[in-house]
Amino acid sequence: MKNYKLTAFEATGEKLLDETFQAENDDAAKKLGEQLLVEKNLLAKTHRCTSPNGKLLLFHS
Repeated sequence: MKNYKLTAFEATGEKLLDETFQAENDDAAKKLGEQLLVEKNLLAKTHRCTSPNGKLLLFHS
């Protein structure tokens, strides 16, 4: 399992979410990241999910 980083922000720059989670691969992490954003009602906010090697998996501004 690898560690992935999910963050979400307000338009003002205030950090709403800063969470590390584990997934087997990038595809699984992308799905899990989207699911976490939906659960926390943050999908429409600015967000990003990055892999352990810095690859951008999800991004919305």
